[in-house]
Amino acid sequence: MQADLMIFCPRCGTKLISAWRAGRERPTCPECDWVFFPDPKVAVVALVQQNGKILLARRVNTPQQGLWTLPGGFVDAGEDPARAAERECLEETGLTVQVSGLLDVIAGQEHPRGAHILIVYRVEILSGQVYPGDDADRAEFFDLHNLPPLAFRSTQQILNRIS
Repeated sequence: MQADLMIFCPRCGTKLISAWRAGRERPTCPECDWVFFPDPKVAVVALVQQNGKILLARRVNTPQQGLWTLPGGFVDAGEDPARAAERECLEETGLTVQVSGLLDVIAGQEHPRGAHILIVYRVEILSGQVYPGDDADRAEFFDLHNLPPLAFRSTQQILNRIS
């Protein structure tokens, strides 16, 4: 949750004020001294390569609806990020995959609803046929030198690392 969305103290219901706490201005309760510390949103992507091509999924939701990205999504609370990458890949592409390694960790939020931390995993295909689902209406393998319009700078950054 973003700090600007916090209006009332979840402990006592008092309207929050902005006060200097732990090195910055933070929503703080003047009654019980509760302080809001926002947690970063964490997302994962699965880098699937086959025969020199890369698997991309076309987004059905905003932001960047209709543009392409690596299969991925948010990590649920308590979920192992590697399992989240495997789950998201299955949901969006129909492929059962297994994480084979960590490629990168990228910091920086690209849009207001986006992740603050993006974990990029290399994955190997275990089974399945490419079939779009969940947040994707298409899923296809592309040659790295003939890519469709990409949704995010981070996608291009990742693909630049492997080309």
